[in-house]
Amino acid sequence: MNTELSNELPANTANTVAVVASETADRKSSQMPQFARLTALLLGLGPLVLLGVALSLRPSEDGLGTHQQLGLPPCSMRVIFGIRCPACGMTTSWSHFARGQWLLSANANPGGFLLAAYCFPFAACCFWTASKGNLPPTRLQNTMIMLLLMITIVSVAQWFWHLGRSGIANF
Repeated sequence: MNTELSNELPANTANTVAVVASETADRKSSQMPQFARLTALLLGLGPLVLLGVALSLRPSEDGLGTHQQLGLPPCSMRVIFGIRCPACGMTTSWSHFARGQWLLSANANPGGFLLAAYCFPFAACCFWTASKGNLPPTRLQNTMIMLLLMITIVSVAQWFWHLGRSGIANF
């Protein structure tokens, strides 16, 4: 009996090692390359850095023009056509958001407020991808895309609202 047991042990051990090695190879082959993981990490840091920059800016009292503190020119659409662009008030909104002044942020640009809030789950997904080496589950990816689509719709709707309020009903 001892002879049978000793003969079976190496074969079972060899099979177990082969299965574990195969599963490890499959897991590694399904992971992203290091470059992709680094890209995910940088993508996650990007919006958080932008919020940090927004925190360093003083929100404009009229709700527009905060971006000019960065040396950027005034909004071309306002200068040329005299109307707000869809992003007017976005930097002001982010500056208020970074200070925790969420009502002021939403008043400056509702889409900007939502986009600033979106930065946190977006960064979390990017960090998860960078650490795990795999994309988040498909359902989470679809949710993130739907949220971004809804933010876009809110931004366009608020732009039309401002245009209508300014007396510009026809384009």
